[in-house]
Order: sequence, then C-alpha cells, then structure tokens
Amino acid sequence: MAETPNARPPNAVPPSLARVAFHAVAAGLTPLIPVPFLDDYALRQVREQSVRDQLKCKDLKAPDKAVAVLAGSYDARGLGGHLVSYLKAVALFPVRKVFRKIFFVLWVKDCVDLTSVCLHHGYLLHHALERGDLDAASLQGDAPLKVQEAIVAACSEMDSRPVNQALRRLFRSSRVLMAEATRIFLDPKHGPRVPDPKTENAEVRSLTDRLLQEMWEERGYFTALEAHYDKHLKRDLTPKEPLAATGT
Repeated sequence: MAETPNARPPNAVPPSLARVAFHAVAAGLTPLIPVPFLDDYALRQVREQSVRDQLKCKDLKAPDKAVAVLAGSYDARGLGGHLVSYLKAVALFPVRKVFRKIFFVLWVKDCVDLTSVCLHHGYLLHHALERGDLDAASLQGDAPLKVQEAIVAACSEMDSRPVNQALRRLFRSSRVLMAEATRIFLDPKHGPRVPDPKTENAEVRSLTDRLLQEMWEERGYFTALEAHYDKHLKRDLTPKEPLAATGT
C-alpha cells in the first residue's frame, strides 16, 4: 500500500500537543517580567488561554468559571484574602527582584517550576478531552472541578524530577532575557497580551520545539501520568453506595 504523502511518522509528536508545550513555555517565562503583579496576571492569562484553546479544538466553549477552574486560577477567597495576598506581594517584590538579579539559579528555578506545572496540567487536560471527560453539557456543571481535582491528585503522585531536569537544561541553554520576556507579554500600544505561537520569535519557538521532543522522549512518564489521572477520575465519579439502614 502506498504511503500517504503527508502522513505523520509513527514516532512524531502529535500536533495537538504543540499548543500544550507552547503555553507551558509561555507560562514559564512569566517570572522574568520585571513589572510588579504583571507576572501573576500574565500567568493567569496564559493558563486560561491554554484551556480555551484546547476546548476550542474540540469545538467546546466553557463558562468563565469553568475555564478558571480548569486553569487552576479560580479563587473563591473574599476581599480580605485578596488584600492580604496583595500586601504580601508588595512587601516581597523588592526582595524577589534583588535575589533574581543576583542568583541566576533562582530565575531558572521559577521558570522550570511554572513550566512543569503548566505542562503537566495542560497535558492531562488534553488527555481528559481526548477521553471525552468534558462536553458541552458537563462544562456547565461540576465536571470541570472533578477533572481538575483528578489532575492535581495525579500530578501529586508523580516524581517530576526527570521532566524538571530536562526543563532546567532547556532554560539554562536559552538566550531569553528579562527584556525579551517583557516584549513577549507587553504590546507597546495595547498593554498586556497573551502570547501567540504564530507570532513569537525564534527563541520561544525553539524552546517549544525542544520541549515537545523532550516530552516525546519521556512517553513512558506521561503514560503513567495518564493512568494516575484515570484512576482518580474514576474514583471521583464512582457513585457511593448508600449506607445500610440500622433500624435506629
């Protein structure tokens, strides 16, 4: 049988994972933004855009709350809790800025940690959508929370050191600087923006491509991650048996 001219090689990285890797890299660059609080804002925007993009690929649209839950950015704290967090951030910002300038390793660690978290969560959301764990109807209910809880539980059971070591190599070998990260997330005319894989520079695309290859070389790790997620989601969805009547 003749091969299809544009057929994807059996060991090639699935194109559907390209955006997962891109958004993980974009999230990992947010600690480089030198503007107070803009780094946290940019991270939230990137994670929520990652969720929306994955849902869009399945022709799904979710309420803002469902997107926030799946992105891990939904926060039910009241005004008091937000105020405390704000004041802590104000107090710690000068310290964080000085230490990042002095110790390159702290910069790398922040980038690696965020990229790793977003890579794991993005990958498992991709897996959940491929399985059909979310649809138009369930996105309106509590399914996003159950999926997110299963994702968090699965990630907590994995030893992410192999992935983190690969990420550390990627960022240490990268030439991305603080000014470059600022350019990525700030449009001079319109302010903060969400990065787009079609318009980013060669360095960001290179990081994304290299991350995809690292993911594909660690297929066994991600297969195990899927199994942990499946286990936790099944546990959450299994109806609990009613307690037997005691007669009292």
